[in-house]
Amino acid sequence: METATIAGKLVSWIKDRVEASGGEGVVFGLSGGVDSAVVAVLCQRAFPCNIQAINLPCYSQAEDEQHAGLVADKFSIPFQVISLDVVFNTFLKKLPDGKPEKAAERIAKSNLKARLRMAALYNFANRLNYRVIGSGNRSELVLGYFTKYGDGGVDFLPIGGLVKQQVFELAEFLGLPRLIIEKPPSAGLWPGQTDEAEMGFTYKELDRFLLTGKEDTTVKSKIQAMM
Repeated sequence: METATIAGKLVSWIKDRVEASGGEGVVFGLSGGVDSAVVAVLCQRAFPCNIQAINLPCYSQAEDEQHAGLVADKFSIPFQVISLDVVFNTFLKKLPDGKPEKAAERIAKSNLKARLRMAALYNFANRLNYRVIGSGNRSELVLGYFTKYGDGGVDFLPIGGLVKQQVFELAEFLGLPRLIIEKPPSAGLWPGQTDEAEMGFTYKELDRFLLTGKEDTTVKSKIQAMM
């Protein structure tokens, strides 16, 4: 299916699903990455007047907010920034002390950030009668590479059936800034974190396996283990 056709179908799908659920518009997190940027433009086409993009930094990299704003400006998408730093700190003070040197402690704190963002988005959605639109793609979903009740806590996932390469193709078609398309995919949960380094294989390798079942034995084993 051609990219233009996919884009048109997704725009219609978003509009139909939201309206069928009784929603009047859409709200989503705009992180500065390619997935949320693609979702933002699709949502803007589906609901040009009833749309809200929110950047929710929580000890995040400053450039992520800048990149999110770049997309919002280019496509005239209402955009708001709400820092969750204080909320995050307050929440942590109420929880048992962990051991910062442990990887498990870092993951726990990172997932808390994602869950705070989910709560903020649903607060907007409830007050406006909007629906929360997620930016998870097929490549992430089949691995469980998301936070339950965090970025996985949404009403609809319009690009959930697309592998990462298809998301990049949509980004090109929709005219996203080169900066967004070319930056390394990252959840932005800690400094220097990238998806591919954390997974141990590239999206290209993952997509090839998902679409054809073929891949290097070592990479295939890593993918199947995560699945």
